[in-house]
Amino acid sequence: MITAYTSTNELLVPRDFSAEALDGLVWIDLLNPTQDDNRIVGASLGIHVPLQDEVEEIELSSRLYLEDGAEFLTITALTELDTDDPTKMPVTFILKNGVLVTARWCEPKPFAAYKLRAARHKDVPSRNGEEVMIGLLEALIDRLADILEHIGTEIDAISREAFRNKASKANKKTHELQALIERIGRQAEVLTLVQESLVSIGRVTVYHAAMDAAPRRGEVGRESRRTWLKVIQRDVTSLSEHARGLNGRVNFLLDATLGLISLEQNQIIKIFSVAAVVFLPPTLVASIYGMNFSVMPELEWTLGYPFAIGLMVLFAVLPYLFFKRKGWL
Repeated sequence: MITAYTSTNELLVPRDFSAEALDGLVWIDLLNPTQDDNRIVGASLGIHVPLQDEVEEIELSSRLYLEDGAEFLTITALTELDTDDPTKMPVTFILKNGVLVTARWCEPKPFAAYKLRAARHKDVPSRNGEEVMIGLLEALIDRLADILEHIGTEIDAISREAFRNKASKANKKTHELQALIERIGRQAEVLTLVQESLVSIGRVTVYHAAMDAAPRRGEVGRESRRTWLKVIQRDVTSLSEHARGLNGRVNFLLDATLGLISLEQNQIIKIFSVAAVVFLPPTLVASIYGMNFSVMPELEWTLGYPFAIGLMVLFAVLPYLFFKRKGWL
């Protein structure tokens, strides 16, 4: 699907796309484009718009390049972040002659948010393709910042549940800790995707800033765009550091939760071990007096039975008191 946008009174306005009428266009958005869509747009601008397979197979080190007088920049965008199945998809930005072409096969929320804001507010720059691209990158950064904030809140909740678990039954507590490990795993997966997306955006901004380093006097808004790029680069750096901190907390929580599960399991094993030791001496006494030898003085003793019972109880109580005194119970 091809959607074209022009800048009217500093507002982003959609219009019908025509290969013969590109004047005034600032953005051509290709969502799930067909080969015909790519061919039409590519022919109108004199470029080759890559297909999804080409973008996905391309090496990360080759996602930023110049070709046919156009700048090709590919980032990793994230979708379905509010579900249990977050995914990543490539999004390619193509800049040529002040027109931006985006080739994408997903619908990230920041794209819709930027379109809405740029159509309503003049303070959202959209006078040319470069400003639109920078605005989209900023929207993507804002979305990633929200996701990191959500991950931090979820990690706080998991930490409280892990270290303040009041379950009285061992099996219930173990099941709850196992459920926490699944939640930790989901947060770690999303965090990895966020870090990958931040790295791709950071590389795009650095590359584009380097390509835009040549002096061009008199260009309207160029200095503000360069400043905007620097702000985005600083945001990427700070968010990357924040993500690394969250990653450390996730690893700590994972290790701590696994340790708590091991403690619960060790407690159960300890109970069985103590029970075995406590009942071992009475079993020995019962085994001795259960032998069928003809000459056993206690067999004719009137108090022999209560004596054997008392001896077994005594030998069961003594180990228990010893373990209790040592603090093993």
